[in-house]
Amino acid sequence: MRLLDISFKKPSENLAFDEVLLDGAEGGQTGETLRFWESRAPFVVLGVSQVLRREVWEKNCAADRVGVFRRSSAGGCVLQGPGCLNFSLVLRRDGHPELKTVRGSYCYILGRISEAFRQQGAAVRHKGVADLAMGGKKVSGNAQKRRRKYILHHGTLLYGFDIQHMERYLREPADRPQYRGPRTHRGFLRALPIKPQQLKQVVCKAFDVGGDPEKAQAWEVRAAKALAGEKHEVLEWIRRR
Repeated sequence: MRLLDISFKKPSENLAFDEVLLDGAEGGQTGETLRFWESRAPFVVLGVSQVLRREVWEKNCAADRVGVFRRSSAGGCVLQGPGCLNFSLVLRRDGHPELKTVRGSYCYILGRISEAFRQQGAAVRHKGVADLAMGGKKVSGNAQKRRRKYILHHGTLLYGFDIQHMERYLREPADRPQYRGPRTHRGFLRALPIKPQQLKQVVCKAFDVGGDPEKAQAWEVRAAKALAGEKHEVLEWIRRR
């Protein structure tokens, strides 16, 4: 599996690059990949099918110049920014029978990551459908985009994030896992007491990825920048719902 550690300055380009990784694998240009990235600035990102006005406090975002974007995968609305490490996995479906179903794929991927955490002495567990939790509080949210040959699975790992900001920019979700109960963002989320480099090592160990990160191919970077301008920065896409 190829290892990449690449973050772009623009939120739109970070979102677009994940799509390029999936498209490249599906088209036979690349293959399985693990990518890490982190945004320098806060921004809100909606799941592909979410309704913007139901999920985001737009006035607060505008007042604080926090951008609002939409990714191509499912899942819930999240706040990105410093202290939130992202990992993206592109996995071949026929190489992992567990990926056949959505539920099975979450159990497989998050099960491997939580086991790698436990081997490091951190009691992180798979909770709900698409979360990782520690002490009953969410530390990672995950989402997927599935194609015929490959899937894109990407998730967050909170380690130094100011959780209080979430309530300023994100509304309380109507769709919530049972283990959350009535808790607000502030009461439901927590940061992992682990440094980002150690977090990367945990995820790498979970998927037997070794060695130093590679450089992204030039055509991938060009494709991501083009897709960002053609899609992820376009209001018709961001405000599609």
